[in-house]
Amino acid sequence: MTEFHPRPMPPATLTRRLVRGPAGAIEVDVNDPGAPHRGIALVAHPHPLQGGTKDNKVVTTLARALFGLGHVALRPNFRGVGGTEGTHDEGRGETKDLLAVAAWARHEFGDLPLVLGGFSFGSFVQTRVAAHLPGARLVLAGPAVGRFPAATVPPDTLVVHGEHDDVVPLAAVLDWARPQHLPVVVIPGGEHFFHGRLTQLARIVHDHFRP
Repeated sequence: MTEFHPRPMPPATLTRRLVRGPAGAIEVDVNDPGAPHRGIALVAHPHPLQGGTKDNKVVTTLARALFGLGHVALRPNFRGVGGTEGTHDEGRGETKDLLAVAAWARHEFGDLPLVLGGFSFGSFVQTRVAAHLPGARLVLAGPAVGRFPAATVPPDTLVVHGEHDDVVPLAAVLDWARPQHLPVVVIPGGEHFFHGRLTQLARIVHDHFRP
């Protein structure tokens, strides 16, 4: 098997936009691979009160993998982080904000297929967003299902979790996935932040979503 190298997101592809949301401006980094676009990838970051931002390494790994497949990759900051206005709303306002960003992206780039990506708290928010966007596909890395009431997700959702996640135990993810008959991809030896496993995570995402 050849070594996998995720396609980089060159600085020339990056623009920073302020999208109007329910609580004010939402700061969004947009990496555009250029036409033809295969879809839009909206990736959500970990808990903002615990240092989560759009520049988190797992978030950028998910975005880079989908960018490499031709998706416009969007990484917004949640409320109170960076240039995003408002205050933390425990997932409620954050859900509304991501819906606003998704609507803006489709207006900007066309009614393209949508992939919702999330890491940890961001995964929880994306399970809520998906309920309002039928047809969207999901990729959830280290979903914080034991800490927040994650919703039921579509059967083609990609869930990736570390075997030794010390923030969200693998057993909790399996308990959430089992009633849904939802497969979980387990990275042996991996922990919550996928240290040393980011290339492997990118390959899993790439292989799942490639044409």
